[in-house]
Amino acid sequence: MPFLKTAGVAGTILVVLALIITLLKQIIAFIAFITGAIKILIVLAFVVLIIGVGLMVLRGFNQKRKEKS
Repeated sequence: MPFLKTAGVAGTILVVLALIITLLKQIIAFIAFITGAIKILIVLAFVVLIIGVGLMVLRGFNQKRKEKS
């Protein structure tokens, strides 16, 4: 009987370790996903900023051309 109790305790410890490792893997994957999403949002913000500046420059050129006419 002591052998079965020892095996049960060892099995429990192994299962807990396996669950902790799985949880850590999932947390790392989630952090990687969030980081990727933030990177994409930053790139999109810069693209929108560049397009906005370009539109402002074009409007300025159009206004100067209209004022000359």
